[in-house]
Amino acid sequence: MKIEIADSWRAILSSEFEKPYFKELWEFVEQAYRSNLCFPPENKLFEAFNLCALEDLKVVIIGQDPYHDVNQAHGLCFSVNEGIKHPPSLINIFKEIETDLNIPYPKSGNLERWARQGVLMLNATLSVEAHKAGSHQKKGWEKFTDAVITKISKEQEHVVFLLWGGYAKKKGMKIDATKHCVLTSGHPSPLSANRGYWFGNKHFSKTNKYLKNNNLPIINW
Repeated sequence: MKIEIADSWRAILSSEFEKPYFKELWEFVEQAYRSNLCFPPENKLFEAFNLCALEDLKVVIIGQDPYHDVNQAHGLCFSVNEGIKHPPSLINIFKEIETDLNIPYPKSGNLERWARQGVLMLNATLSVEAHKAGSHQKKGWEKFTDAVITKISKEQEHVVFLLWGGYAKKKGMKIDATKHCVLTSGHPSPLSANRGYWFGNKHFSKTNKYLKNNNLPIINW
């Protein structure tokens, strides 16, 4: 298996790929994909980076694991392939956008349109075995994605980080909030959203307001 990642990201992450922990991780991933059905497809493992060029980066959304059912995951957190039923968290994301920005609920749950505008949709763990949630956790992916967040925080300016739920907020400890915008809320999952921790956070309008205030193009959500 090759590490298929865009050149702009490879330039800042190549040193990470050489570290012992990542080499161990990659051996595990190669073996897992040879032995079992895993998601996303191996050529989409770094799709979040390949669709969002580093020079275009404006927003980072942090998820936890890829979806683990057939034909859902394609390398972007919360996003599903075209024509796939929207999972509950994605439904709540779209509902919040609807009320926050008065935008009609979209038919497609494929969020590539966000990625191409500079939204990095990064899962903390980039792979999973089919039908086994969390099966590739604690193998090294979390260390890698921590390094990604740290590098973005150090080397970029005026990036909006959207941290939804306790897990994402912990990852947020790597971010320098004096030079970036950090927005936190409950997770969009029904469990959190139905308790009042998600709806009304207005993260999408707040993101665009921050980008506009820093003379950056806003996101067409």
